[in-house]
Amino acid sequence: MNLAVLPRKKTRVREVPRAWHATKRAVDVTLGTLALLLTAPVVLAAALAIVAVSPGRPFFRQERVGKDGRAFKLYKLRTMVPGAHLQHSEMHHLNEVAGPVLKIRNDPRLHPLGKFLRRTSIDELPNLINVLRGEMAIVGPRPPLSSEVEHYDETALRRLSVKPGITCLWQISGRSNVAFDEWMRLDNLYIDTWSPLGDLGIILKTIPAVVRGEGAH
Repeated sequence: MNLAVLPRKKTRVREVPRAWHATKRAVDVTLGTLALLLTAPVVLAAALAIVAVSPGRPFFRQERVGKDGRAFKLYKLRTMVPGAHLQHSEMHHLNEVAGPVLKIRNDPRLHPLGKFLRRTSIDELPNLINVLRGEMAIVGPRPPLSSEVEHYDETALRRLSVKPGITCLWQISGRSNVAFDEWMRLDNLYIDTWSPLGDLGIILKTIPAVVRGEGAH
């Protein structure tokens, strides 16, 4: 796989015991497989509902940037109308957050079920496929778009020193309600302090965070 983004500066990488990486991967495969099987009926029902309210395929793959700047295809349930990605640059006047990210609470590109799928995080369940493929982890910084990474400074680039994840400190701290600089601080804090036990704590805190739906847009 070709490098999508080459960091402009060498980022600091924290050294951890090899056993931690092995444990993290074992947990990813075990929990990822179990979660994929348990949520398959939900994903199927959501896919059928999307087809009923919006033309086009219910699933889509979007290029994201992973560990060490490597590009990969992120699997998601579609929450927007077909071709919404082509309108990305046209939506910046509606952006509600600072930094190189686009977050719109009531994005006009959402199809009728889009807001619900995002609030419940059902749209992200197919990310589990990326976990099993080894492109993502259960816990880690959310994978950015290459257009966002182009504007990263050295602090933000450290996000690319670890595998991206489905959930993270940002995810359980308010998501889109968190300012970009604080988001980057939380991701760097995770990189500097993560452990298998700490990952378990984040996973457990993700469940009530998803139920609350705070900042999920």
